Amino acid sequence: MQPVWFHVDMDAFYASVEQRDNPEFQGKPVIVGGLGNRGVVSACSYEARVFGVHSAMPMYQAKRLCPQAQFVPGRMERYSEVSRQIVAILQSFSPVVQQISIDEAFLDMTGTERLFGKPRQAAILLKNRVRNETALVISVGIGPTRFIAKMASDFDKPDGLCRVSPGKEIAFVDAVGLRKLWGIGDSTLSALAKHSITTVAQLREYSVEHLQRLFGEAAGSYLHKVSHGIDPGIHTGVTKSRSISTEMTFPVDITDVDILEQNLLGMSHEVMFRAIEEQVTAPTVAIKLRFSDFSTISAQTTPNKPIYSAEQVYSLAKELLHDRWKPFQPVRLLGVGLHNVSSTSTAPQQQELFDNPFKRKRDLERTILTLRSKGRALQKASLLDTHEPGQQ
Repeated sequence: MQPVWFHVDMDAFYASVEQRDNPEFQGKPVIVGGLGNRGVVSACSYEARVFGVHSAMPMYQAKRLCPQAQFVPGRMERYSEVSRQIVAILQSFSPVVQQISIDEAFLDMTGTERLFGKPRQAAILLKNRVRNETALVISVGIGPTRFIAKMASDFDKPDGLCRVSPGKEIAFVDAVGLRKLWGIGDSTLSALAKHSITTVAQLREYSVEHLQRLFGEAAGSYLHKVSHGIDPGIHTGVTKSRSISTEMTFPVDITDVDILEQNLLGMSHEVMFRAIEEQVTAPTVAIKLRFSDFSTISAQTTPNKPIYSAEQVYSLAKELLHDRWKPFQPVRLLGVGLHNVSSTSTAPQQQELFDNPFKRKRDLERTILTLRSKGRALQKASLLDTHEPGQQ
């Protein structure tokens, strides 16, 4: 039986939620993120993207490019709530749903034809369910591997639906083109151009050994695989124990520590809000870094005290980042995760002699989620980023 993978991408997710919740934003450029001069764009609508705005861009730059946009502070608790609603729909289509961030997931749809029809029919059903129940739009990519499915979901966005049949992988990556090949950024394109490689077909002419001599072992292996339409294995790992994680591949390599830390802060809140909603706890915080040469490292820490709040996750993740990252080292991908997750009803609770401030913050985060579910608009101050340069 041929494997069938769906990759579901919630189009411009944060901005789309804001446009849905605020009808006056419909059809207008919307930019979500920290609003201060140190802030970073978390997401933007397609109306804003035509002005050159993209995620991970400094907010001051986004304001210069698109001053007429609606600038909105992120509401991670709200996005987490909507994401969980969409994931519940995904889980009704497949018993294997691998959520890799708040706005994207893989579904193993192998062997589901009797229930939902052929892959394209199933994708249409899924898209319609999400639209009817949430008033939001998703793009679905279908392929024989996760890698091809992810590329396919981005091929015809927004509201996309693209299927790549087995045996058509090479033709598909050729059609996508080198510039849009997943994982290849501007710095890689420049390095390839120095060797007169400007198309996927030209890249495919090189042996893996030759590419490794030119670009290093990790990058050479990656380039060889993706040029042949082979899954490089980025999302194939399944942890032995349950985890909640999120990651972001940046549109451009990031060297600015402020941008990395701002994204780390948002990701820390994302995973913790998901943990609170799912009523689970985790003893371990982990980060994932992929650099411009395609080398990837992971690091984790298990503190002596229980992990209660997003601020605590952020503090631990930031320590891991500074331990593993060299200043100005270009970062292509950043991820944060909670590992060894267990239910709050079954997890062992460590008794503490003194009140834990992070536990109070978890109570605050739980309260925010409860009020948000009742329609109250609340936002944690730590995510607003209203500092001006030079302020602490």
